[in-house]
Amino acid sequence: MASLRDIKGRINSTKKTKQITKAMEMVSAAKLNRAEENARHFVPYSEKIQEVVASIAAGGGDASHPMLEARDVKRTGYLVITSDRGLAGAYNSSVLRKVYQQIRQHHSSAGEYALITMGRVGRDFFRKRNMPVDRDITAISDQPDFADIKDIASETVRLFTDGEIDQLFIYYNHYVSAMTQEVTEKKVLPLTDINVEGKASTSSYEYEPNQEEILEVLLPQYAESIIYGALLDGKASEHAARMTAMKSATDNADDLIGDLSLSYNRARQAAITQEITEIVGGAAALE
Repeated sequence: MASLRDIKGRINSTKKTKQITKAMEMVSAAKLNRAEENARHFVPYSEKIQEVVASIAAGGGDASHPMLEARDVKRTGYLVITSDRGLAGAYNSSVLRKVYQQIRQHHSSAGEYALITMGRVGRDFFRKRNMPVDRDITAISDQPDFADIKDIASETVRLFTDGEIDQLFIYYNHYVSAMTQEVTEKKVLPLTDINVEGKASTSSYEYEPNQEEILEVLLPQYAESIIYGALLDGKASEHAARMTAMKSATDNADDLIGDLSLSYNRARQAAITQEITEIVGGAAALE
């Protein structure tokens, strides 16, 4: 049986851990509020650029672009969004498990796919399994600006336009609520189903100089906006998952402190009873 000193030490250490998890929960809650706003404010821009691109693509003219055309798939790109740190429950593991299963199911060699990772956890996960990571970025801000990821977003789109990959999928956690995040797979390139995803537009547009030149500029920006929007969504999910995980850890610490306190009181009562018994026994022996 543990001594009173051991139990008291465990209570104190658990209380210190609780203070840390409680502080992390509060920090994550504050970050979540900003991340929710960032993701929500980006939606109108994302929807509008999608509407414009869909309108041009369905314009009925001769406008065309390689990003709008499907081709034989020889190599697939996977862009995976994770966090730089753990302590976020199943936030990282659920996404990584999904991507890993997809790769194992659809590819027989490393040459058939390209991995692009955002976040240290994802990068380290694939490297430990000897899976080549073509591009990666770490230390992304908790409230990222587009400038923070513009280079890797542009490079990822360039992989498709240069023919190094023939299709691109993005994997991330979609933010539903503070308690719920859904692992999401989204096809980014080619943009063959943009008319299906886009909302019907009642607006009419005039193009200057012409549709093809506008597509040349707008399509890469649209693909990059999908990546940035997924990152904002993923960041909101990350903060929500970490807040929930830290709340669970704090609650578990409370339960453990309660159990240890009960054990401590029982052990102390047993020690006091033992002392009284010894005193009474000693007094009786002297009579």
